[in-house]
Amino acid sequence: MSESSLKICCIGAGYVGGPTMAMIAKQCPDIEVNVVDINESRIAAWNSDSLPIYEPGLDEVVREARGRNLFFTTDVSEKIKTSDMIFISVNTPTKTFGIGSGRAANLEFVEKCAREIALHAEGHKIVIEKSTLPVRTAEAVKRILNSASNGSASFDVLSNPEFLAEGTAVTDLLNPDRVLIGGESQEAIEKLANVYGRWVRPDSIIRTNLWSSELSKLTANAFLAQRVSSINAISALCEATGADVDEVANAIGTDSRIGPKFLKSSVGFGGSCFQKDILNLVYLCEHFGLPEVAAYWEQVVLMNDYQKRRFSTSIVKTMFNTVSDKKIAIWGFAFKKDTNDTRESAAIYVCRDLLEERARLTIYDPKVGLDQIKQELIYLMSAEFGTLSEKHRKLIDDNVEVANSAEAAASGAHAIAVLTEWDEFKEVDFDAVYRSMKKPAFLFDGRNLMDREKLSKIGFEVYATGKS
Repeated sequence: MSESSLKICCIGAGYVGGPTMAMIAKQCPDIEVNVVDINESRIAAWNSDSLPIYEPGLDEVVREARGRNLFFTTDVSEKIKTSDMIFISVNTPTKTFGIGSGRAANLEFVEKCAREIALHAEGHKIVIEKSTLPVRTAEAVKRILNSASNGSASFDVLSNPEFLAEGTAVTDLLNPDRVLIGGESQEAIEKLANVYGRWVRPDSIIRTNLWSSELSKLTANAFLAQRVSSINAISALCEATGADVDEVANAIGTDSRIGPKFLKSSVGFGGSCFQKDILNLVYLCEHFGLPEVAAYWEQVVLMNDYQKRRFSTSIVKTMFNTVSDKKIAIWGFAFKKDTNDTRESAAIYVCRDLLEERARLTIYDPKVGLDQIKQELIYLMSAEFGTLSEKHRKLIDDNVEVANSAEAAASGAHAIAVLTEWDEFKEVDFDAVYRSMKKPAFLFDGRNLMDREKLSKIGFEVYATGKS
């Protein structure tokens, strides 16, 4: 397999597979890159002018390579057959049933991919784990490939976890801190390293064994989430003592041993990775007989849950212990700015709590629509109560609506809750917003995004995370 004739297939056209393959195709125009998925509507969206995910700069990358050497298709079997490298980039959600429910990763889709590869592969294939997986998953993938194959194929398995931050995925792909490749075959490792080496500095490509690579991804997310939960724990103490969490974070962030990143207090972390990966790590520690280690990492998730619940409770208590039939404007529903991803967004949990207090919610997010919002709330309440009752469905249908701007959402509202740090929220005409709201006009800043002094002078009662 010469580099110039290399063909790549990626199974899974989601938040990782789509952007990663688009960047490889852009940087390596002589390599044919095929992204395959059985979801026809998702593939259709990748082939349209409205991509299924929003990432700054992604449209331009896809447009440059699509149709030249980047292709999106549902023809999974054919692309497996003709490709030299096959990335597995499918969802690995937390199990909701059986052994390890609520903690272990559901590897159903990974196993199905491995069996599909074994069924259709011919010749030698390099199979690459791109999904975030528990350590030692490659062992199972290898066994499936070798035992389920028709005998006309051979395989090397590599681990190449992604370290993308949603909202900056294109930048992260273009200038990665590191590219991690773990494997047992040095030849296979170097073939993948040569692909990334087209644009990534050689010293940024790290080579490890399989198990170190798999565990490094879980560990990285656990450490980042731990920092967020740590500063959020301190934010509660700041509110109780009169300290300012931003000032505390700045003071400790100047310590070179600590550094300033991931010390921004907020209503809580979200996204598809942090909670899922930490719970997976907890399960692995329990599985290998390390209960004290498991309890340590589980506390990171418990603190995050506490922070979300504390924010909701603060809104109710501040608004005279009732939000029933009060309109609350929700500014932001995505888990962070510059993405339309709502998975595990703190906003879902805050909205759930407020709905259970019978608040009326008007939500504005520049990239998230009503259907997606209701879907997330329905999923959360269904998971919580085992099934979604007619009462809860009616609660969502009757009390959730969307607005086409932050100002429209706030019109006639008793309060604003800022739950995503979209830059446009700082540019709102707050004088006009204040005049349009019920008085007293409350603003709960879950992202410490706003100028408290300016808003207080206008007349808002401002409550911000970690500030007394």
